[in-house]
Amino acid sequence: MNIVIDTNVVISGTFFGGFPRKVLEAVVDKKLSAYATAEIVDEYSEIVREMIDRKQGHLTIAVLTQFVHNLHLVEPVTSVEVSRDPDDDKFIGCAIDSKSYYIVSGDKDLLVLEKYEGIEIITAVDFCKRFLL
Repeated sequence: MNIVIDTNVVISGTFFGGFPRKVLEAVVDKKLSAYATAEIVDEYSEIVREMIDRKQGHLTIAVLTQFVHNLHLVEPVTSVEVSRDPDDDKFIGCAIDSKSYYIVSGDKDLLVLEKYEGIEIITAVDFCKRFLL
């Protein structure tokens, strides 16, 4: 199953665990195929560095490293302008370009959309309850 994972899920899974960690581990275990663009991966890295600098959470670097290693990179082709936060549109574009079925997110600006062009936008909790538990 192809999915795109929003930065807040990657950060929560890396630093805090819970359902976001289960999503990341499913990617590492190759139970899911997660897609990202270089811009998205850069955003993951930038936010992780900020969290480390602020000493927030308990970093599990092995999870992040293995997760990023297992990502499928796509070149961005599709450009959309649908989110209340224009910075979130890259996740929707990536999902379209990778033919993903889901965007896993905790971001209200994405979640409020619920679905875009057949791509469902759901929380890590809902995703795990449907597919990983």
